[in-house]
Amino acid sequence: MVAWQIPAQTITPKYSNEFMNIGVGARALGMGGAQVAAVHDVTAAYWNPAGILGVQHEYEFSLMHAEYFAGIAKFDYAGFTTNIQEDNQIALSLIRFGVDDIPDTRFLYDANGALNYDNIQFFNAADYAFLLSFARDFSDEFKLGFNTKVIHRNVGKFAKSWGLGFDLGGIYLQEDWQFGLMLRDITTTFNAWFHNAEMVREVYAKTNNEVPVNSLELTLPRAIFSVSRHFDAGEYFVFQAVMDLDMTFDGKRNALLKTELASLDPRIGVEASYKDMAFLRGGIKNFQYIKDFDGSTPLGYQPTFGLGVLLSEKAYIDYALTDIGSVSETPYTHVFSLKVSFNPLGEGFRLFDGWED
Repeated sequence: MVAWQIPAQTITPKYSNEFMNIGVGARALGMGGAQVAAVHDVTAAYWNPAGILGVQHEYEFSLMHAEYFAGIAKFDYAGFTTNIQEDNQIALSLIRFGVDDIPDTRFLYDANGALNYDNIQFFNAADYAFLLSFARDFSDEFKLGFNTKVIHRNVGKFAKSWGLGFDLGGIYLQEDWQFGLMLRDITTTFNAWFHNAEMVREVYAKTNNEVPVNSLELTLPRAIFSVSRHFDAGEYFVFQAVMDLDMTFDGKRNALLKTELASLDPRIGVEASYKDMAFLRGGIKNFQYIKDFDGSTPLGYQPTFGLGVLLSEKAYIDYALTDIGSVSETPYTHVFSLKVSFNPLGEGFRLFDGWED
């Protein structure tokens, strides 16, 4: 029997490709993930590709590492951006979220029924995303960006999937105000899953589980509207406040606001900078009504905190302390990211004004 077959069914789960909603960059995560209108560095390729037009160097790189669930799951990100003309910018991003060294105990007992730990094998379950971003400058106020993303997910030799999706983002600048709109998975992102059913058929039959079949998993579109504002406080201090409104259209979620049409999940972030050298950040996200033991449903939320330091003219290092809620005995996650920039763009290089003003 052939293990790999043509997809047999199409499913549209409410939570699909969720690793793509974790976020990249310690600056962003320290601000509660409120970034769509505020971001203007290499990480904008993820948050809003229009923002990469705010990069003021010829080349910019970023790396990030985080560990979740007491180090069981690891999240890694690498990004690069450069200009191809005065009004065009491209970026490449790679994301991996995975759990490594998972024991495969299917052959723990040998043919004689004896327990043999040498038969234990190990496999990885990992999700990958590759983003190719392009942004174009249309005026002093309006910037537009586009993502093409390739998704690959694998569970050892048991299952794998390939997917393709597209994002569209825009930013409008008006003096100290910035407005952003990010449309994720605008054409509906698909993942074609292929299962090696023969590897698990016997085990699933013994445990009365349904043998998986090949399928096409769909990720429905979502929209994020964002507004940001700068406040000057004297000669050395600058404050920035950001609010994102994440809108999903796949039915009611446990969000702060929910209707039959959409669920709305706000994210709020603030940043205070001193001479553009030291940064203090905070944020709130993931507002949810959580049912308590006494039957009440108080409103819960997840706070975040962050710091940033300019190491030199070329490098920034950022740190974030994020809260993943009550799903882990160690709920707080430490996130570090590094951003390096080379070759500052000359004055007047861009055809249009923007963040530098």
